[in-house]
Amino acid sequence: MDHVARIQAEWRAERPDVDTAPQGVIGRLHRIANQLTAELTLLYAQFGLTEGEFDVLAALRRAGAPYERAPGEIALHTMVTTGAVTKRVDRLEAAGLVRRRRSDADGRGRVVRLTPAGRRLIDKAFTAHMANEQRLLSSLEPAERAQLEALLTTWLGYLEPPDRIDGGTRAAEVRPLA
Repeated sequence: MDHVARIQAEWRAERPDVDTAPQGVIGRLHRIANQLTAELTLLYAQFGLTEGEFDVLAALRRAGAPYERAPGEIALHTMVTTGAVTKRVDRLEAAGLVRRRRSDADGRGRVVRLTPAGRRLIDKAFTAHMANEQRLLSSLEPAERAQLEALLTTWLGYLEPPDRIDGGTRAAEVRPLA
């Protein structure tokens, strides 16, 4: 009996009138997420990065050459606020991993670009990150991984509908969960 099952059993004894089945899924996902975050952040630290700094470097690397994005774009690609992006970029710039410059399209705007050192670091860190994720999934058979990914994709589609419609920026209506 795992931790979640013990909690469910206690609730069933105290509140048999309440269905605790959802807790079996949500509780386990929560515990798995905590374990995964701990494992991932240990790896990022080996490269001198926090999780947020890794996210910024990865968002810039995924942009393709010349590996730059506006701070607002970075926020969209890392799911954090522009204020959080600014703090992360400040630290990465101080470390020589990114550089800010004025936007060519809008002289008032800024663009953040990976430096060659930043690109080398994120390439090494990303390779190690993917190996780490492979390790973390290694206890599941390939078919189980595919099934889990399909289930999570479906569920996430209900919880987090696309935030862009036809390439625009209008928020999609949130579908009801029931």
